[in-house]
Amino acid sequence: MKICIVGAGSIGGYLGARLIHAGEQVTLIARGANLTAIRERGMTLIETDGATITAQPALATDDPSKAGPHDVVIIAVKAHQLPAVAPLLRPLFHDATIVVPAQNGIPWWYFQRHGGPFEGRRIESVDPDGIIAVNIETERIIGCVVYPATELEAPGVVRHIEGDRFTLGELDGSRSERVHLLSQTLTRAGLKAPVRSRIRTDIWIKLWGNLAFNPVSALTRATLIDICRHPQARALIVAMMAEGQAVAERLGITFDMTIDQRIAGAERVGAHKTSMLQDIEAGRATEVDALVGAVAELGRLTDVPTPHINAIYAAVKLLEQTVTRVTPAHSA
Repeated sequence: MKICIVGAGSIGGYLGARLIHAGEQVTLIARGANLTAIRERGMTLIETDGATITAQPALATDDPSKAGPHDVVIIAVKAHQLPAVAPLLRPLFHDATIVVPAQNGIPWWYFQRHGGPFEGRRIESVDPDGIIAVNIETERIIGCVVYPATELEAPGVVRHIEGDRFTLGELDGSRSERVHLLSQTLTRAGLKAPVRSRIRTDIWIKLWGNLAFNPVSALTRATLIDICRHPQARALIVAMMAEGQAVAERLGITFDMTIDQRIAGAERVGAHKTSMLQDIEAGRATEVDALVGAVAELGRLTDVPTPHINAIYAAVKLLEQTVTRVTPAHSA
């Protein structure tokens, strides 16, 4: 499969290095110092055991129009960056191109092929003007839940901290040939790529922790293990997760673990800075709308109160504005 990864940051770089090392033809879309480093030295991946992989992509560019059509387009930019990126992706598509959004949080496509009373509804928090939906057809999308923890250590250098699973699923739950082919491709690259019939459940299981840990870490500068072992912070995490669970259950999601079990999983990751904390420390905009604002929006939609989520969302939005000095275009 001819694969293009849009956004060769921590997750995109990790995926790219693994796929290239496995022999796949991969284009990396990057920019700035990261792009320069990839062109000069390739994409370097430092694995959890210290082993290093350096992989040279078939093409590294900042212009999708120079890349041509691909069989698979993996979108690894942050959720808040996608409205600006989506209109640029058309040159990467042919009639059967698969689009795999490898992003955190509630995706813009959540209610597409969902069924029920909210079928087709747009998630304002992540696609406020409908730009993403206009530029990426629903039928192209395969859902993806990203589990690895990675960090862009330097331009062109990604450190893999923990995890290797990318859960996949068709939006309507079907077991298509294309999703199985994609799973096989990722598996050959040494990744776990299970195919699920209820991809939205997997989205919620991952989001369940992120909607709480990410913003709390951004506000406190604490790592996962520090938050888990601090009694008051842990209590806040529990309250936020309970609200998120109530929203999800109103949407038909069933959780197969407890809040304590999910927190224990985060604690095992250790002294890891969440992606939101990394963004705040770097003075970048965060994924707070997809991770937290979207859950608050779904709470209003389903008449489920989310007071703790609302308060933390407001605090992070102010912190984000203060750190980046950019007034947000919208808020949930």
